[in-house]
Amino acid sequence: MQDVVLAMLAKEPAYGYDLRARMREALGPLGDAMNAGQIYVALARLAKAGLVTSEHDEGLPDRPDRRVYALTPAGQQRVAGWLTEVSWPKPDLAEFHLKLVAAAAGRLADPVSLVDAQRREVLRRVRDAQRAALDRSVDPVAGLLLEGVVLRLRADLEWLEACERTWASRAGHAES
Repeated sequence: MQDVVLAMLAKEPAYGYDLRARMREALGPLGDAMNAGQIYVALARLAKAGLVTSEHDEGLPDRPDRRVYALTPAGQQRVAGWLTEVSWPKPDLAEFHLKLVAAAAGRLADPVSLVDAQRREVLRRVRDAQRAALDRSVDPVAGLLLEGVVLRLRADLEWLEACERTWASRAGHAES
């Protein structure tokens, strides 16, 4: 969650409420289950870590005062590192989806390139798991786990292909 919040701030400074609204929009129906407090907890932790700053913004007469959050240079570095991270299946699907949305919105990275990097990592893991599964010395019960890992990774590859198709078509529409 913290990395997603940082990436969304890379585009421009924002209020916590705006970040929450952007995240909910990016997640579609899955965003309805998001706890609004998560954003503010993440912002507080990021501020404590020196990755974001906040300034008091005088509210309008009919609105309470608000805080505007912005990235620090250290926050910008962390976003850059997060965008190039390819560990899989560490990020859940929603986090990876939000990485693509934030990268595109903030023009931080090409989503298709991020998908391609992830796919290379997943393919490496599939090869490793398949090699291990073919090892005749592997206990058949442990082999079941390896088979499950391979099946899960293949499903992840299919989803990454769907991501690539969607983001490539969006890029095509943006260029025309």
